[in-house]
Amino acid sequence: MIEKKWKISDLGNFLKNSFRAILKGEFLLRMNIGRYFIHIAYTFFLFGMVIWLSLMIETTMAKVEKNKAVIKELEIAHSQKTFEVVSLSRRASVSAMLENLGSDVKEAEKPATELVK
Repeated sequence: MIEKKWKISDLGNFLKNSFRAILKGEFLLRMNIGRYFIHIAYTFFLFGMVIWLSLMIETTMAKVEKNKAVIKELEIAHSQKTFEVVSLSRRASVSAMLENLGSDVKEAEKPATELVK
């Protein structure tokens, strides 16, 4: 048998033919892998699903972190409002505020009278 030696031009032709086959969609058929096409397509589908799920999880985690920051701010605002309401609801502070404003309103000494229709 005669052995054929490889040349650089043979490698160039092989790469050129392979690239053309990829563009035409014949690469897998030339490699005789057509019988495994379903398995290859299923593998690409699974990889696509894994990538899509990881992107969805990443988006959800970003929303969770953003919402945690919003909740923390709202908790601070809520505690501040609660403190203000508690400090304003004391009778002594209300009476002092009314006196400072020059109002004649005082705490009721007797119960209110009901008007009958």
